[in-house]
Amino acid sequence: MKFQSTDKYIATEELKLAVNAAQTLQRPLLIKGEPGTGKTMLAEEIARSLGMTLIQWHIKSTTKAHQGLYEYDAVSRLRDSQLGGEKVNDIANYINKGKLWEAFDADQQVVLLIDEIDKADIEFPNDLLQELDKMEFFIYETGKTIKAKHRPMIVITSNNEKELPDAFLRRCFFHFINFPDRQTMRDIIAVHYTDITAELVNDALEIFFEIRDIPGLKKRPSTSELIDWLKLLLSDDIPDDILKDRDQRKAIPPLYGALLKNEQDVHLLERLAFMHRRETKK
Repeated sequence: MKFQSTDKYIATEELKLAVNAAQTLQRPLLIKGEPGTGKTMLAEEIARSLGMTLIQWHIKSTTKAHQGLYEYDAVSRLRDSQLGGEKVNDIANYINKGKLWEAFDADQQVVLLIDEIDKADIEFPNDLLQELDKMEFFIYETGKTIKAKHRPMIVITSNNEKELPDAFLRRCFFHFINFPDRQTMRDIIAVHYTDITAELVNDALEIFFEIRDIPGLKKRPSTSELIDWLKLLLSDDIPDDILKDRDQRKAIPPLYGALLKNEQDVHLLERLAFMHRRETKK
């Protein structure tokens, strides 16, 4: 089966090729791109498009690779040993499955999302090399080897917070999600808001891309923030002509809190708006 766009996710031809190439090569698909460009949602829609179960492993700064395999609950075993009972005699009762084990143990092929891998320690990716290569791992406490019943389709996302090791990169199929152009953005908007007017889309995109093009922004607004902004603009409480009543260049947009996420960028736009007003008065 080949991955295609869905009714909730617009995939470019390059992205569809990348997903299907990773599946053909049976290698993890490493996805990078700006925050808010749909990297995590991609895994969800791959699973939905191909009719597979999605298993999600969201990585934190404290996450260790072995947690994706299994964890031995020594504390519970010690407590149970003090209370007595037959359960304590079988160490397997205290081995908890990780997300990778869940994917390996599935009766059908699944999609495994390893989300924001760059948040973890630099050694985290290397610690998973053998398991991702051989599709198996060893449980030292029980002396058993767990092998994948079906090779999962693995999607790994990264926001480029850390460089990933070369040895890990060699084992992945890489794709960078470019920021959507205007036509792709129109298609994305149409998926989320079927009844939106072309005039509102045109006005909103003009302002949105103007803001993204301003030099010096600490964080440029993303696709997800545009979708949130449009949701506000479509609210019954907001006048239909709210975008028409603003200065067309460099003024702060209405409801800017959906687009701008820090005070530095707000102050930058305020300075630009002030300079624009001064130039207009001359």
